[in-house]
This record gives sequence, structure tokens and C-alpha cells, in this order.
Amino acid sequence: MLISINPFDGREWARHAVWTEDAIEGALANAQAVFREWSAAGLQARLRPVTELATRLGAERESLAALATREMGKRLAEARAEVDKCALLCRYVADEAPAIWADEPVATEARRSYVHYEPLGPLLGIMPWNFPFWQVFRFAVPAVAAGNTVLVKHAPNVTAISLEIERLFRQAGFPAHVFQALPVPVEAVGRIIADARIRGVSLTGSTRAGRAVAAQAGAHLKKCVLELGGSDPWIVLADADVEAAAAAGVTARFQNAGQSCIAAKRFVIQKEVYDRFLEGYLAGVGALVMGDPADARTTLAPLARDDLRSALAAQVEDARQRGARLLAGGKVPSGPGYFYAPTVLDGLDPAMRVSREEVFGPAALLFRVSNEEEALELAGATAYGLGASLWSGDLGHAERLARTLPSGLSFVNSMVKSDPRLPFGGIRDSGVGRELGVAGLREFVNIRTVWIA
Repeated sequence: MLISINPFDGREWARHAVWTEDAIEGALANAQAVFREWSAAGLQARLRPVTELATRLGAERESLAALATREMGKRLAEARAEVDKCALLCRYVADEAPAIWADEPVATEARRSYVHYEPLGPLLGIMPWNFPFWQVFRFAVPAVAAGNTVLVKHAPNVTAISLEIERLFRQAGFPAHVFQALPVPVEAVGRIIADARIRGVSLTGSTRAGRAVAAQAGAHLKKCVLELGGSDPWIVLADADVEAAAAAGVTARFQNAGQSCIAAKRFVIQKEVYDRFLEGYLAGVGALVMGDPADARTTLAPLARDDLRSALAAQVEDARQRGARLLAGGKVPSGPGYFYAPTVLDGLDPAMRVSREEVFGPAALLFRVSNEEEALELAGATAYGLGASLWSGDLGHAERLARTLPSGLSFVNSMVKSDPRLPFGGIRDSGVGRELGVAGLREFVNIRTVWIA
């Protein structure tokens, strides 16, 4: 059974049956069968339910957000924003896909030559729990609009949300089996990837999971997009607006209880402004309020699972035992729910686990550096390469520096975020391929060259 537990009080509230092998086979057969009809329907016919999906998300915003709060523990305000973002993506795809997937003439010596975009077939999405609506939508909506069919194996702790997403797709007018939720154990994923009917795989998850899925997909020559973890630097130069950088940094680290791949995790601050930054940052952290994520007064939600909290606590304790300074938090509060006190550490060194691993929870790492060169070197001293934020009063200089950072996303004087209009993804251990934007919408299509002599 797959169990839904409320992270706020630790209570089970739903159980979901795990699919049998026969049910999985039926889903694969259905995805292949409906693909032929769906891909031939024409782009405008496929975009109509995408537009309706945006409308339904707006109409059901409150109930969908409440479900995310109950099953994943997300603050209600953040859950509403996530649903809104899914609707924004639907509208972006409906408006921009005709131009993005239009035939592109290319002048050659041929009578006519052009690039044509067409769907691949059934796709498998392996999705995480931390943005349980958004991460499914940003994979599935462009994929089905292009004419593919999708099967989504969601994280077990958000199974109710995955079934709700399937209902939304059906009620928006997508034919049965264009989108299918797969309540299956992780052991079934390899067989599904290997199945000849699956033509591509998208994973959002850990680097370890990405390596496993990439190996399986590669063995069967399947297209693969991986959006993995991050250890994003937040670089504050001496000429930055320090107060603004500190205030935004609290949000960038502690929103979604710190459970975000693009959250700011390593705060790299020049020594001239370190004390000012620290004062403002600790004030912001001290003002965070742990509590019921459905309560508007709450600003720090619980973690999604107890094992995630235990893993974070172990990382923080390792750093403390190795000499890091604990400036705030570092403890599990008494009482129910998977809460962890908002934590700030400095005095860190590369041997500590928090310096080497992704820290996925409400804990911030602060580093004092002597100059700009040291800041850039430390920012790049990680196996990850997802996002980076750089703060400076000299925008031209900051932009030049931001373009040198080893990351897929570089933001100046702003926190890193995803946007339907811009490609999203990382390099190094943070992944392969892109979602969103023109580049993302062209990942799961066959880019065909057509030459007419």
C-alpha cells in the first residue's frame, strides 16, 4: 500500500493500492494505442484541453492547494502559488507552442528543406514530492501538447495528488490514457523504462536516482531528461545592497521548508559586509514561525517526511561535531509533526557533509570570503551546477560574473526561480537536458530534417 500522511501531525489519512503487473501492462498498452490517435489529432485540437486545464486549475485552486498542504505539508500560500504557476504554464504552452513547433524553412540547394517537429510516443515521468503539482505539469503539459502520451510515476507520499492530476487531465478534455498516474513501487521503474513502447524518460529527483535512471534509459537508447539536485550559491559582493540580499536570502533558503533543488544553500559573503549580512539574516530567520501550514501566520512548514528530517539533522550534527558554529536552530522541536528548527551554520570546511552533499531542508550555510575571486572559486567548488544568485550594485560587472558561474541558471540581485518562458535545468550533477521555454518544449519531440530535391 501507498500511504498518505499529514506532515503537520504525522497522521495517516489515506491508503492507495499498488498496481499489479497486469495493471502496468494495461497502462503501457493503452498509452501506445491512444498515442496513434492523439498524435494525429492536430496541434490545435491538442491545445484546446490545455487551455481548459488552466481554467480548471483556477476554478479548483483552493481544494488543490489544500490537498498539497495536507499530503506534502506545504504552506497553503505556497500551495496556491504552485497551482497558479501550473495554470500559467498551460497558458504559455497554448499560446506559444504553435510557433515553437512550426516547420522551420532552411535555405539550401534543395527545392525545399525544413525542420519538422513531431511527437516521440509514450513517455515516462518520474516525479518528486516537493512541488507535487508543478513538477508533473512542467513535464506533462508540453509533452502531451506535442502529441505524446505520458505515464507518471509520482513519489509514493503524494499518491493522492497524482490521482487528482489524472482526474484534472481527464475532465479538461484529454482522452483517456493520454495522461496516466502509475501507483507503482520503485522496483517496477526499470521494467517500464526497458519496455519498447516507452520512447523517453523524464526524472526530477536526486543525483543518485538520476544516475540509475540514466543508466537504464541509456541501455535501451531512450531519450532522457534529468532535473536533479543542487547546492546553489548566494554570492554577496562588497558593493551589494546587503539588507536586500539578507532579506531575500531568508526566503530563498526557507521557502517550502528549504525543500527545493534551486533553494539558496551556500551563502558566500565578502568579509567587508559579512557582519551586516549576518545580522540581517539572523533577524529574518528568528522571525520565522513554525506551525500549521494551513494557518496564514505560519512562515515555516514541516518537512514532508520524518526520514527527511532525520537526514538533515544528521548532516547538521556532523558539521557541529567537526567544528562548525551553530548560529541558530539545529534541533528537532518537541511535539507532533516533522518540524526542524530553522538553522544557520558558519565556520564550515570542505570535509563536512553539508559542504559536499545537498542540504534539503531549513538549514543555511554561511561562508566568509576575502575577495571576489575567492567568492567565485567557492561558489563553483561543488559537484552541482543548477542555479546561482549573485548580488552586487554594479549590474554590468555582476552580469559578466554571473555568466562565468558553473550553473544552468544565473540570477543577479534576485532569487533563482523557474519560469515557463525560460529553459530550466542544470549541468554537472544537477542534470541533463532542459524543461520549459523553447528548449524545453523541443526536448521530447523528433526534430526531423525534411529535404525535397
